[in-house]
Amino acid sequence: MLPVTSTQEPVAAATSARSRSFLSTQDRSTTAGPALSSGPKVSKASTIPPPVKSKGPNSGALVRQMRRIIAEDAEWSLATVPLLTELCIQHIVKNFKNNPILKKLPPQHQQKVLNHLPTDLPLAVTANLIDDESYWHRCCVQRWPVCHLDFHGSSWKRVFFERHLENLIKHFIPGTTDPAVILDLLPLCRTYVRRIRVDQFLPPVQLPPQPYSGEQSDSGSEGEMDEPTMDHYQLGDLVAGLNQLEELDLVYGVKDCGMNFEWNLFLFTYRDCHSLAATLKACHTLKIFRLTRSKVDDDKARILIRSLLDHPALEELDLSHNLIGDRGARAAAKLLSHSRLRVLSLANNQVRAPGAQSLAHALAHNTNLLSLNLRLNCIEDEGGQALAHALQTNKCLTTLHLGGNELSEPTATLISQVLSVNTTLISINLSCNHIGPDGGKQLLEGMSDNKTLLQFDLRLSDVTQESEYLIGQALCTNREEARQRTLNPSHFLSPLTAKGPENPAG
Repeated sequence: MLPVTSTQEPVAAATSARSRSFLSTQDRSTTAGPALSSGPKVSKASTIPPPVKSKGPNSGALVRQMRRIIAEDAEWSLATVPLLTELCIQHIVKNFKNNPILKKLPPQHQQKVLNHLPTDLPLAVTANLIDDESYWHRCCVQRWPVCHLDFHGSSWKRVFFERHLENLIKHFIPGTTDPAVILDLLPLCRTYVRRIRVDQFLPPVQLPPQPYSGEQSDSGSEGEMDEPTMDHYQLGDLVAGLNQLEELDLVYGVKDCGMNFEWNLFLFTYRDCHSLAATLKACHTLKIFRLTRSKVDDDKARILIRSLLDHPALEELDLSHNLIGDRGARAAAKLLSHSRLRVLSLANNQVRAPGAQSLAHALAHNTNLLSLNLRLNCIEDEGGQALAHALQTNKCLTTLHLGGNELSEPTATLISQVLSVNTTLISINLSCNHIGPDGGKQLLEGMSDNKTLLQFDLRLSDVTQESEYLIGQALCTNREEARQRTLNPSHFLSPLTAKGPENPAG
């Protein structure tokens, strides 16, 4: 029987031999010390310190706390995962331009979407979909730092669309700008625009004149060839598309023209006038029309006023700061008899006594006009006296402005008589005239019998200080009585009215 030899013995012997050789090598490297360190090659094993094991009872816990999980996704973070509703709202806001979803959302989610929508979205998307005032407020503030909300019916949406439309008109260049830029906006803003205020109309771009060749046809004169065409943007199509327009305030001029200034830039042409007249006649919802600082003379004023005769809605007409004379004033007087006009302003024009007499004749029989402004004209005493006679029978006018009209004592005497009998006038302005000391005394006598006048401007009218003071005291008394009437109207009723038909005295 063969002897059984263990295979573990040679393996153990070999292992022990290798360990002894390793230890002997380590001992030699240790005893060599500095001699080996100065050699050109250094063993890497000798420079790496052995691992240091932490000593203590909680060494394993510290190792576990230092562990970190590094995700393979670079965008992974420890932030809390947002709610699904928030993710949906973010998606709706991001894609609102191509897929506007708003009305189908609950109210609280609608508000979140509106708060995060950008203000540069196309108007075709937002105009008829978004009615939230906070959104339109953000749109307005971003475009215009200063916005007067009271001028636009306290609606931010009206502010945005009215001012946006005004900017398009101000920068429209006839013959260069495409009219579709304005007309395409009408379906989006027709229900929101009620007021248009444009203080600039740009003329067409004028090409430089061609050099004179010396050859000219016999069919036309040289003046006809050089006549410029200065027509501005025509408002007919625009106003026809605004079915709720109530106020139109225009100035035909150019702002910030700088060194390119020319008088022709401020020219309101006859073609402009006829086009505007047709526009006014067709706009049956217009209540207020202002055309100022546009060099409107008598002929153009007559054309415009003729189109306003028997207008169904017009209540205020302002043609201040123009070149209107007596013929234009006579046309305005005719308008008083053929309209429901309540406010008329012809300030800073060229109206003289004949024009004032025409207005006075119409005013004597008028029952609608509440305010008449003729300041900075030259009606003189002849025109002032005619107006004073008309006020003795007029029972509706409350405000009269005759400042700067070369009036003197004769007019003041008649106005004093008006103050004694008139019970509707609330404000009179006679500043910058030549009333004089005697005229001031006459006005003071009239104020002693007046109980309704609340404002009386006599600055720079040569009235004595004593008369001004006493007139001021009378005005204070009238204001206090007016305040008491407002607080307790039943106390100031007449005895017949207080008794009533069913409660006779006795």
